[in-house]
Amino acid sequence: VQLQASGGGLVQPGGSLRLSCAVSGSVFRINVMGWYRQAPGKQREWVASITSGGRTNYAESVKGRFTISRDNAKITVDLQMNSLKPDDTAVYYCNTLPIRASYWGQGTQVTVSS
Repeated sequence: VQLQASGGGLVQPGGSLRLSCAVSGSVFRINVMGWYRQAPGKQREWVASITSGGRTNYAESVKGRFTISRDNAKITVDLQMNSLKPDDTAVYYCNTLPIRASYWGQGTQVTVSS
């Protein structure tokens, strides 16, 4: 199983993007889902997560700007990113929490630049 993220792109500082992750039904139902990111030259880091019951948690660096959500009908996990900063530039991935190495997909590039 690979989880495919989409929706990235180039955006100016202060702008918004919405990322989406397509998840298989079996993975979606039983797992906490998370978004992660890896900036150039840095280790991959956790960004946000959401339980099957909808409880959310965020890294301090994105709290108040990003919102994670689950769509039970579409079986997707979305990440709404507002007030984007250049430091948010990274490849964004979705995975479970805890991480399953086999679930890493290619990710989606987010570039915040003027």
